[in-house]
Amino acid sequence: METLFSNLTLGFVTAWSTDNLLFCFVGALLGTLIGVLPGIGPLATVAMLLPITFNLPPEGALIMLAGIYYGAQYGGSTTAILLNVPGESSSVVTALDGHMMARQGRAGVALAIAAIGSFFAGCVATVGIAVVGPPLARVAQQFGAAEYFSLMVFGLIGAVVLASGSVIKAIAMIIIGLLLGLVGQDVTSGAARFTFGLPELADGIGFVAVAVGLFGMAEIMTNLERSAKAPEGHGTVMKVHSLMPSRQDMKDSSWPILRGTAIGSFLGILPGGGSVLASFSSYTIEKKVAKDPTRFGKGAIEGVAGPEAANNAAAQSSFIPLLTLGIPSNPVMALMIGAMTIQGITPGPQVMVKQPALFWGMIASMWIGNAMLVIINLPLVGIWVQLLKVPYRYLFPSILIFCSIGIYSLNNSPVDVLFTALFGLMGYLFVKLGFEAAPLLLGFILGPMMEENLRRALQISRGNLATFIERPISLGLLLAAVGLLVLVILPSVRRGREDVFQE
Repeated sequence: METLFSNLTLGFVTAWSTDNLLFCFVGALLGTLIGVLPGIGPLATVAMLLPITFNLPPEGALIMLAGIYYGAQYGGSTTAILLNVPGESSSVVTALDGHMMARQGRAGVALAIAAIGSFFAGCVATVGIAVVGPPLARVAQQFGAAEYFSLMVFGLIGAVVLASGSVIKAIAMIIIGLLLGLVGQDVTSGAARFTFGLPELADGIGFVAVAVGLFGMAEIMTNLERSAKAPEGHGTVMKVHSLMPSRQDMKDSSWPILRGTAIGSFLGILPGGGSVLASFSSYTIEKKVAKDPTRFGKGAIEGVAGPEAANNAAAQSSFIPLLTLGIPSNPVMALMIGAMTIQGITPGPQVMVKQPALFWGMIASMWIGNAMLVIINLPLVGIWVQLLKVPYRYLFPSILIFCSIGIYSLNNSPVDVLFTALFGLMGYLFVKLGFEAAPLLLGFILGPMMEENLRRALQISRGNLATFIERPISLGLLLAAVGLLVLVILPSVRRGREDVFQE
């Protein structure tokens, strides 16, 4: 316990510096903004901002990107409640009862409960990172090459199981990602492979080009198509009266907030999970435990409190596998690994040992960021809603130029911009064909790491494949991966899974 307090003290000293406070504020503000604006999610925004982190100090870059991620969960609830326009996909559930509360003249109460639930869940999940992180990192330090390979296999299978849509399509996307990750130099010999004689591919395909193209550029094209079909504007802005919830409101919300926090904290750690799955799961559970389920969809405050707590808890707890194991649990965490790599940091348990200020500074910044978000969100509700009146056709050119400049500035290479455009076109086609791009990004990130650990394990064991089942932890992870895959292939489970995602 004493060590925990000393580590947190180091973290707050790091996070409380003027520069890092500024980065935390900018991340929280940007996160709220992109949460409010429909169609520009944290995944696309973090992808777009990756190039500028190259010139930032490591602590500041990661603190800002983390603030964007969990800040978007706050901002998405504002327009979901006031306008029935979820700014972020995890806020879709919040709109069901939150907007009905607004139409009943209780918009202020809904916003306040959403902020309280988000703040509480974020703080609790951050405590979880501080408590669970060090022992998990110590366990991870005992991992060898075989264990890391099996862990990554489990992570990719988990991403397939929890990905929306067809399992076959998810597997196909992971395989494409793994193949793209093989382009460049052989990890052992250094020989060029799959470069087709192009010197630009000698060092592999740039992670930032893939991320910005698949999520940033593709998002712009999809939104342009959507806005061309839909009328401008998003309806009448609801008036916000008192933000003070009654004692009964707090009583009705307390258990949903606690349950949502627990659900989100657990699902955020799982590979392929995250805030969207957490918010839907929380809403489903609240509806099942309610004495009168018919109230849901008609302004039930539990339908706001539970999902908002769940999506924020999931956003925070998804940092646990990233910071302790170096494994991304969702696409945004994969982008965070990319940011760490740009900064020359090797993700994994050694970060806590070699760069404690970075590890604990990020954790401390989450408490500060959650407090900032409450201050930012409630007083500025009117400003955020007015932003929705800006037509998207005025926003996208500046976003596009910003992305292109950022990509070019990384290596001063116009080829990187062309690759980004190519992956943007691919991402758009994936959307049209019903392929989810997130598994591809996870495969692209984990592919080189999997290959490196696979070959290292085989070198150590002199080519004996049995090493992966002779080591207990490795065997357990592989069995868990096989169990997940078999489970999702079962007809009854597959039908249930498809029904859930359809709903």
